[in-house]
Amino acid sequence: MPRPVCITYDSTCDLTPALLERFQIRTVPLTIQTGERIFPDDGHYTSEDLYADFHRDGTLPKTAAVSPEQFKEFFGAILAEGFDIVHIDISADLSGTCQNALIAAAELEAGRIHVVDSRQLSTGGGLLALQGAKLRDEGMAAGDIADELRRLAPHSDTSFVLDTLEYMWKGGRCTGVAAFGANLLNLKPCIEMRDGKLEVCKKYRGNIEKVYHKYITERLSAQPVDPNYIFITTSNQPSPELAQQLENTVRAAVPDVKEVLFTRTGCTVTSHCGPGTLGVLFLEK
Repeated sequence: MPRPVCITYDSTCDLTPALLERFQIRTVPLTIQTGERIFPDDGHYTSEDLYADFHRDGTLPKTAAVSPEQFKEFFGAILAEGFDIVHIDISADLSGTCQNALIAAAELEAGRIHVVDSRQLSTGGGLLALQGAKLRDEGMAAGDIADELRRLAPHSDTSFVLDTLEYMWKGGRCTGVAAFGANLLNLKPCIEMRDGKLEVCKKYRGNIEKVYHKYITERLSAQPVDPNYIFITTSNQPSPELAQQLENTVRAAVPDVKEVLFTRTGCTVTSHCGPGTLGVLFLEK
């Protein structure tokens, strides 16, 4: 009889505490450094804190991967409880976290920790964690769950539309000229995960709230969508009115959707994308 399975992720999955509790998913935090302060990316340092620091001194926080030693402590405690582990990480092309998880797993009990490179970030990987939890609850063994998540990883549709390129510029991911030109022309770029990396896929123009609705409709109409869960992930808390309008747009595009889930981006995404960022994330059928 297979051992019970624990689904784990690093803190970049951007799942809310309520969702982590509901689906019984455990997380291990990356580390944030802002100025002289160093602390875990556990949600206590918020997007609002990040924006305030940026406006005060023009600097963005740095994030550091979970170290092999931190992983060994995290995994070891779960193994001691009698679980096998399916651990999912942010794309290995964006962080050294996944590689460090593999190093730690190799130094612990063989065959009990299965590390999955999500090839995604934020709730694009969180969707894989929810699917892993479903398979766990159906009684699937850890190794088989990991294999299925690796198969599904390319089918997680992860994208965001940005209101500003200032944070991408400050983070070294675009030139100052590109940021200035986009702001001057009122362009709102859409970035997506392609083969584990972020790429610009389209540029919208105009009022950002109107762009949100056009982007959501186009994204959800471009391919068949798994209707179980669709995430709206934002770097700012939308007003109740806007949130309802966004959910209505999702439901108009995918009438059979079962749940529309709202989440906030953590520091890893927010520090690059800035305020006004919104993504609609889902699994393709």
